[in-house]
This record gives sequence, C-alpha cells and structure tokens, in this order.
Amino acid sequence: MSHRFDPTLLRDYDLRGTVGRTLHEADAWALGRGFGTIVARGGGRRVAVAYDGRLSSPMLEAALVDGLVATGVDVVRIGLGPTPMLYHAEMTGDVDGGIQITGSHNPADQNGFKLVKGHAPFFGAEIQAMGALCAAGDWEDGRGRVENCAMLDDYVTRMMQGFDGPACRVGWDAGNGAAGPAVERLTQLLPGEHHLLFTDIDGHFPIIIPIPARTPIWPTCAPWSWTSGSISVWLLMEMATGSV
Repeated sequence: MSHRFDPTLLRDYDLRGTVGRTLHEADAWALGRGFGTIVARGGGRRVAVAYDGRLSSPMLEAALVDGLVATGVDVVRIGLGPTPMLYHAEMTGDVDGGIQITGSHNPADQNGFKLVKGHAPFFGAEIQAMGALCAAGDWEDGRGRVENCAMLDDYVTRMMQGFDGPACRVGWDAGNGAAGPAVERLTQLLPGEHHLLFTDIDGHFPIIIPIPARTPIWPTCAPWSWTSGSISVWLLMEMATGSV
C-alpha cells in the first residue's frame, strides 16, 4: 500500500492544506506511517502528538496516531494546546520526535502539521523525502502503544521559570485559539492586572478570523484601552495555534 500527498501539501517548513480538498484523513494516517518509519529507522521509539482547536483537528489527530502506531512506534498524546507546548514536550520528554496538528494563522478550513525530530525542525528535503517514502509505500510495520500525558501545567510552569518582571496592566486576546487555557493559567501566576478576552477554544473563530495581519485589533480591545486607558500593553495571540 502506498500514498501520494497532494503536491501542494508538502511545504518547506510544514504540511498544510485545505480540509476536504487537499488535506484528508488518509493524509494524516500516511503521515503517521511515513514519519513513524523515519523515526524507527533512526533508532527512535516514541513520538509526542498534540493538536489545536480547529474543528478538523481531532479527526486528523486520531488518524495520525493510528498511522504512527502501525509502524511500531509508541505515541504520547499530550492533547489540545498551542504549538509551543508540543515543542516543550518534545524537548523535555522521553520522546524522539513530535507532531503538532495546526492550521497556524490560516483560515479555519485549513489545517496541517508541524514536525520535529531529535529536538530539531523536520523540514525542507526531509519533508520531501518522507513524501517519496509514502508514495513508495516503504513503511515499517508494527504495533506501538498509546499513552496520554497532560502537559499544560508543566508548560505554564516552564514559562514562569526565571520570571522577574514588574507588575503590569495587560490585555490578552486569545482569539478563541488553542492558547486560551494556557493564558488563563499563566495570568493567574503573573503579577499585575490582566484582562482576558476570548480564551474559550472555538474552532469556528466567531470573533476574529485567524489571520492576524488582516485583522484589526481595536474592535476587541476598545472597551479598555481606548475608552478607559487602563491597558498598558495589549497582546494579540496567534489565534489558531496560540503561540504563547
């Protein structure tokens, strides 16, 4: 069995496509087979997996995990969260690689995958070689195990390490993205006055579409920063993944 990705899916730094058009459940499964094979042939045995708050992400995550374990590697599911949480898990955990399912800052109907292997980005020629491996069906076979590992609290704790800043008035707009729960926990630990907006994860992105360059911030922050002048700093998260 083999699998050919849509050629537009394999990009320099990630895999990205429009769900139902260039990106499908079968692509996530094949990615798991391909990446799992590369990890296993490199002597690895465990891969961390996380996903963002888009509506298609749970479906892609399930297929990806199935593909990974079919190569014999074990999967550590760290669940829903921002991309840096996956990077933290890959850097600090007993894993040999990691995959974040995320559409990043693109529209809600897009999704994709960011990959790391051996504490380094997996990109460029490596992505293209993985695509060729999948097209040839040159996969390892096995049966890995799956475990769940909550990572959010550990991730927030790491962000607070070494913090010695002043108390500030800060507005945080999470844009209904995956960073919302992390922002809620983080601001409970930071000194100062914090005003939070849209920290509930909602893959419909009902308030702001996840394209910050095209989205004016003032409609959401006006109640505080423009009217009362009470906000010293306003932070707009990268809304789809929440790059906190």
